[in-house]
Amino acid sequence: MPAYVIGEAEILHPERMQPYSIAVAKAVALHGGKYLARGSVPETLEGAGGHKFLLIEFPDRQTARNWFASPEYQAAKQLRLGNSNLRLLLIDG
Repeated sequence: MPAYVIGEAEILHPERMQPYSIAVAKAVALHGGKYLARGSVPETLEGAGGHKFLLIEFPDRQTARNWFASPEYQAAKQLRLGNSNLRLLLIDG
């Protein structure tokens, strides 16, 4: 069953995010993930808005967990720290 990582990002320093974006995209691809939506600011229908969102599909929940724990993602994460606040959620498809 596919699993999905949903991310909500508050970008603090957009000019510093490109190295992270490149590195994390490589890590996602390496672990069989596929972006379905990336960097989108959604239309807010209710509640507070303004953050960017992403949606990544993985073949299953364990593959998504392996991606998150991987050295590739953890190295990419270091490039993001201090430049954005990110919340990641994992759900089944």
